Amino acid sequence: MSQTASVPTAAPVTADEIVRLDALVIAEKVRRRELSPVAVVEAHLKAIERANPTINAVCTLAAEHALETARRQEEEIGRGRYIGPLAGVPVGIKDITPTAGIRTTFGSALYADNVPAEDALVVQRLKDAGCIVIGKTNTPEFAAGANTNNAVFGPTRNPWNPALSASGSTGGGAAGLRVGMFPLAEGSDLGGSLRTPAAFCGVVGLRPSPGLVPRHPAALPFATLSVAGPMARTVTDTAAMLQAMAGPSPYSPIVVPVEGRDFVAAARGGIKRALRVAYCPDIAKIGVDSEIAEITRKAALQLADAGAIVEEIDLDLSMGREAFIRLRGQLMVGNHLDRLGKIDKLGSNLAGNIRLGLAQSPRDVALGERGQAELFHRFRQFFEKYDALATPCTAVPPFPVERNYPETINGQPMKTYIDWVAPTFCVTLAGLPAISVPCGFTAAGLPVGLQIVGPRWGEEIVLGAAKTVEESHPVGWPTI
Repeated sequence: MSQTASVPTAAPVTADEIVRLDALVIAEKVRRRELSPVAVVEAHLKAIERANPTINAVCTLAAEHALETARRQEEEIGRGRYIGPLAGVPVGIKDITPTAGIRTTFGSALYADNVPAEDALVVQRLKDAGCIVIGKTNTPEFAAGANTNNAVFGPTRNPWNPALSASGSTGGGAAGLRVGMFPLAEGSDLGGSLRTPAAFCGVVGLRPSPGLVPRHPAALPFATLSVAGPMARTVTDTAAMLQAMAGPSPYSPIVVPVEGRDFVAAARGGIKRALRVAYCPDIAKIGVDSEIAEITRKAALQLADAGAIVEEIDLDLSMGREAFIRLRGQLMVGNHLDRLGKIDKLGSNLAGNIRLGLAQSPRDVALGERGQAELFHRFRQFFEKYDALATPCTAVPPFPVERNYPETINGQPMKTYIDWVAPTFCVTLAGLPAISVPCGFTAAGLPVGLQIVGPRWGEEIVLGAAKTVEESHPVGWPTI
């Protein structure tokens, strides 16, 4: 497998060459008028036409919208106007994120024909940066699930083996990226919904610190468990997308300043000092596939070659498992308060989460908050000694797409359908930035993701470390 070149040696002449370019390369060529935004969109539409029947990553295609935007950009560039740092770059928008004039179903039969009048704030910011919305990407119903499947569009399949899951809930975004449907994908992350699909599909997914990317509209604007974030094929493109999405907004009560922060420079810089990195194979104590543990351990230890100080430790964050389930249930009730009379029309995953929240007592919620507090302080103490945590992003490799979740890990049964993503949702509870970056392949040819967790507001740390991992672990293209 060969690594995608960051800068091509010759100008692209075919659609296949265009869709393999990095987002920042596309934007640079568009700005220089070496590449037409229309040609970029047409190339990616061809990729969707070719691969989507197998992968089912794009659930609503916005071809005319994308072409119209591309033509307008081409005219404006011809007049000398600066379009933005991501000029001409197609982006896939998760189907829970409202898009003006483009169907947004939330993966739910209740909203199968819903067409919003306004863009979500994050979509508007991406457009302002020059991105072109090319389509909506598939998701479980209201993003409730770690296997992308719903009653409206069916399952999204893994690009490395279509019989397997792309994970979720940003599964459509991750799978579409890997086969060249778009260079950037917007998504959300509650329990790992940007990170686990990135790991399963061999791309990069970043969960930012809560508040760094403001969410609007949002039923619960003060909630911090769910965030919006970027996904791309490279760390640098992920950083560029984050730069476009981030920054305070009057629509969000949670504020994380971005003044003076250059995420792209941080990514390109890699590890610049003796970064103190701890590796732990099983932070949630649910077990981990032995092959994944060995691949991620090797990748973490290789950070020492770039100057990091790497230590293997035992870190127990298992107190977060019960806490997350309780707090997630409460969040589901708040998010779906206006749909409580329609629970019987919702899928089993989402309905079960809402019912769990409704059945909880105030004591249950308090126990969840206490567990979150304990986990927060466990991480606080950890970061007094270390700069970053490296750990497997997923405990298992991709599983058959027909399964809702892996029922066991190394023979140990999972308590719930999301217990298998505890390595990511325990990080969610602490409100920390975390990234999944490809770090190798299993013997079966399936990608493995290394999760790198940084301190609060430490996106630059995780981007730099992830870039170093990326440079040693190139990812090729599946044969879809």
